[in-house]
Amino acid sequence: MKKNLSAVAVLVLLATMLVLTACPPHESLAAVNRDPGRYQGREITVGGRVTESVGALGFGFFKLDDGTGTLWVYSQNFGTPAQGSKVGVVGRLDVQGLSLMGHTYGLILRETQRRHGSY
Repeated sequence: MKKNLSAVAVLVLLATMLVLTACPPHESLAAVNRDPGRYQGREITVGGRVTESVGALGFGFFKLDDGTGTLWVYSQNFGTPAQGSKVGVVGRLDVQGLSLMGHTYGLILRETQRRHGSY
């Protein structure tokens, strides 16, 4: 009985480690806005409340606010969530636009996966 319990515990631990290593890191929007070059081209997870949303035919843009900052998200295959919705997003950061006096204008996260849960 103890062997079976130990084997189950090891399997659960291995499965948990596998799931955690497969998830992109969750970042605050303040950190992303502060140093966008660090995140450019990498897959990251962000979450927050949708403050603006524009879309049609399954694609569009929405602005995400996590309380530390904001970021525009481009959604091509997942639709655009309604204003006020809480969502989590996995995506790749594109740095477009310009940097001026420590602020980068034109950051866009290209959504690759929608996450559900509390953000």
